[in-house]
Amino acid sequence: MSDRHQHTHPHGHGHRHGIRHRLAHLLTPHSHETADKVDSALESSARGMRALWVSLAVLGVTALAQALVVAVSGSVALLGDTVHNTADALTAVPLGIAFVLGRRAATRRFTYGYGRAEDLAGLVIVLTIAASAAFAGWTAIDRLLDPRPVQHVPAVAVAALVGFAGNEWVARYRIRVGRAIGSAALVADGLHARTDGFTSLAVLLGAGGSALGWQLADPIVGLAITAAIALVLRDAAREVFRRVMDAVDSALVDRAEAALTEVPGVRAVGELRLRWIGHRLRAEVAVVVDGTVTVREAHRIAVDAEHALLHAVPRLTAALVHADPAPVPGEADPHLVLAHHTPA
Repeated sequence: MSDRHQHTHPHGHGHRHGIRHRLAHLLTPHSHETADKVDSALESSARGMRALWVSLAVLGVTALAQALVVAVSGSVALLGDTVHNTADALTAVPLGIAFVLGRRAATRRFTYGYGRAEDLAGLVIVLTIAASAAFAGWTAIDRLLDPRPVQHVPAVAVAALVGFAGNEWVARYRIRVGRAIGSAALVADGLHARTDGFTSLAVLLGAGGSALGWQLADPIVGLAITAAIALVLRDAAREVFRRVMDAVDSALVDRAEAALTEVPGVRAVGELRLRWIGHRLRAEVAVVVDGTVTVREAHRIAVDAEHALLHAVPRLTAALVHADPAPVPGEADPHLVLAHHTPA
């Protein structure tokens, strides 16, 4: 019954439903496309864009430093690591496009907006991780079949440490920001950066083995790191798959139900759905109210329920609340009647 509700005060505190609150709802338009919500959405997108640009700069410097060592050492392993870091930096492109699209307003064709572009970016990143794993495995097998000595081992070792440090810093930064703004794609991109850090360690260990005269050390460690990349790929793919399939943390559902049951006038909570659109949540819920109340009173209960949801659920920016009358003895459930007459 209600999905338009206006807030002019910050969220995150207790809420009272007194006379002043009732008058405020009667005298103000019901719209929760408000300044605090819009500012929060823009701020989260801005944080995501800033994370991408910082990551791109750090990884670009890392790849450039490694490329200089590759030029003087001829290390094929370090060349592969440099390619990984370059590819990881370039994954900022689909994410950047997704964040820019996510800021666009909804249209009559894309009525929910463009937030789901982040999910598409997440799929691209997962495919990039898979390609990185395939490339790492192919390089390791090629080196295993055709062992070659590593030249300028100290310089290669330093470059490997630089690659690991740069990737690990970027991974932590992306994952932290991605979880803070609720972006699964940014978290997946952070995991991808971590895989390239593992690849850098493989170069370091392989160079150490070559320095000791064991030329097979580099390809053997490379295969082990390929297995590690595959494990990270599994985790990233699972997270992006869940987001594409509209999965949410069950704790958020419990939190929403608990908030709704505390709303005066709500007898029970019916169907409750939460879904991510980009890094923001949207809710759709049916609440059961007394069947004898007026339409105006049922609307008031729906508005209060929506208000409680917006306060209780983090990153929730929109809620559609439908008020159903409690059934009376002998009365058919209108939802069951509708379902019976709806074609399969």
